[in-house]
Amino acid sequence: MSIKTSFSIKDLENLSGVKAHTIRIWEKRYDLLQPERSGTNIRTYDIENLQKLLNVSLLVNNGFKISKLAKMSQDEVYHNVKSTSIESISNAQHINAFKLAMLNFDQELFDVTYNKMLAVCSFREIFQETFLKLLDEIGVLWMTNTITPVHEHFVSTLIQQKLLLNIERVQGLSDGSEKVYALFLPLNEIHELGLLYVHFELLLRGFKSIYLGASVPIENLLELQKVFSEVHFVSYFTVSPGVERVSSYLDEVHEKIIDGSQDSLDVLGARVKDMKSNELPKNIDVHGSIKDFVNSL
Repeated sequence: MSIKTSFSIKDLENLSGVKAHTIRIWEKRYDLLQPERSGTNIRTYDIENLQKLLNVSLLVNNGFKISKLAKMSQDEVYHNVKSTSIESISNAQHINAFKLAMLNFDQELFDVTYNKMLAVCSFREIFQETFLKLLDEIGVLWMTNTITPVHEHFVSTLIQQKLLLNIERVQGLSDGSEKVYALFLPLNEIHELGLLYVHFELLLRGFKSIYLGASVPIENLLELQKVFSEVHFVSYFTVSPGVERVSSYLDEVHEKIIDGSQDSLDVLGARVKDMKSNELPKNIDVHGSIKDFVNSL
């Protein structure tokens, strides 16, 4: 898959949050962007124009004058983005900064933005309010071919690093609770970030949380039952099982693992967002979001 390098003004509006009308004014009055025009006068913008608009919109929302920004070089604008006080940046602008880091494969910008946020927010707030929304937006950008999988992998890996660091910090906080959670992803599911964050939340609350990782066969869950008298399994369905197989997969887990035991299964993720718990086998529950699950603990 080749990366999208040409954007319509509607693309720019969706990516930056700046209205198309405002983009046209900035372009006409300040020569901010330099689009190419087709024979029928339709504007198209390259990746540099997109990056400049994301930077400029962030700075405008932090008090910079568009007239002054228009006179700055790309490097000067970028420098101001990196040095802007994080306290005055809205969540949407945090996300724009992370998008820029993604587009440029810029780990330094990612870390600078994250560390400034961490000075005024908890990791939980950053993950729930910023990273989850960023990942949702990246998913849309990927589906519309605005970015390639390698961009998604780059950002996901950086977020995973922060998660693992925070997980390590809360390991060993057990309050002596006998409640055991076992976290796993079904076969062919490799998107771990949501489940890793659930692992963090469970450890933070002092529960015994066993992280089994990605692509776990159902039969392997029986090994937990050999060690623990009661296990609360947790899974996260992002892309697998497919829509048509979710119900049959849950039925299979119930038949092979849950039925006849004291165990339970909680499921989160896009694949179960619209399902109702009262329509599922006994002791299987679904949650619309990580917040919903955490609030049920």
